[in-house]
Amino acid sequence: MTIQVGDRLPDVPITIAAAEGPQPTTTSDFFKGKRVALFAVPGAFTPTCSARHLPSYVDKASELKGKGVDEIACISVNDPFVMAAWNQRDGSADITMLADGNGEFAEATGLGMDAGKFGMGKRSQRYSMIVEDGVVEQLNVEAPGEYRASSAEHMLDQLATA
Repeated sequence: MTIQVGDRLPDVPITIAAAEGPQPTTTSDFFKGKRVALFAVPGAFTPTCSARHLPSYVDKASELKGKGVDEIACISVNDPFVMAAWNQRDGSADITMLADGNGEFAEATGLGMDAGKFGMGKRSQRYSMIVEDGVVEQLNVEAPGEYRASSAEHMLDQLATA
């Protein structure tokens, strides 16, 4: 079953892909006591993710934080070294990169997908959510092959009307 607005995030291991190296944590610890704009991508360095999705959050980071977001995080079923390299190349210090290396978060939220036909194995769907102290406040899941609902611009529109 897919996670819904009002649900608490499942407590699973994730890794913060920090410049100084991987920092293992759990979703409960990472999301505790803060409002997080989380967006998920099928893969680091992939075309739409690199050309549009991550850049939208880099460009709109200060606006999101101005709307009460404490932290902006990107999660993907990639290892922390890939996520750190992607952030170094295309991201910014305003984005926390989270590695869901084994896809446990994607699976536990019901937001995983099988990208085997593209040679990518099990991955995450493209989506965004606002998480307040571990509880889903907004959820925007993209249709396959789409990119709109999970953009930073769409999230800003939601925050403006909330």
